[in-house]
Amino acid sequence: GIHQQSIDEMLKEAGEAVALGIKSVILFGIPKVKDAEATAAWHSEGIVQQAIRALKSTYPDLMVVADTCLCEYMDHGHCGLVHDGKILNDPSLEILARAAVAQADAGADIIAPSDMMDGRIAAIRAAIPERTVLMSYSAKFHSRFYGPFRGAADSAPKGEVKLKDRATYQIDPPNFNDALRASIRDMEEGADILMVKPAMPYLDVVYRLSSEIPLPWAVY
Repeated sequence: GIHQQSIDEMLKEAGEAVALGIKSVILFGIPKVKDAEATAAWHSEGIVQQAIRALKSTYPDLMVVADTCLCEYMDHGHCGLVHDGKILNDPSLEILARAAVAQADAGADIIAPSDMMDGRIAAIRAAIPERTVLMSYSAKFHSRFYGPFRGAADSAPKGEVKLKDRATYQIDPPNFNDALRASIRDMEEGADILMVKPAMPYLDVVYRLSSEIPLPWAVY
């Protein structure tokens, strides 16, 4: 039941959502061509930027959330730049910020970084308009629950990259302290909303984090 949609089909489904009283949607983009620089993530005519403009033009009251990550646009499927089998954290921040700016310029109401690169909230907050809400995937645990999404987005790590999964930058499943530290850091860097993903098996974490950090919490 998971599938990709063209923009015209997306508008039809968005219309059905609006008719049901659903007030917001989140967009993920699958470009025609993927490369090692995630070019389609930040290009003004990237698929998500086109989709945002179409949605805001057709349904101006619909709140549009843009997932801000690079895995959907990278030919190797990772969430950041890769060199010699290693994730390049800091150089990836510049591309993430460019993607966020392109999404905000297209009209996204909420920018939602899901990549888990260290420091990306500060980099994006400094780049996007102050009015744009920033929702951080701050406690994103390494999980096999993401399999259906990776299939739909064709974003599973692949090719010659030595890293076969995202365990080096997503949170170790039993490590609550890392989730707490990452969430506090993202709050301090300027996030407006924080998130726990996957939420269903982490309701204890949702409870503990929301008790300790006074920001709105999203669950995925």
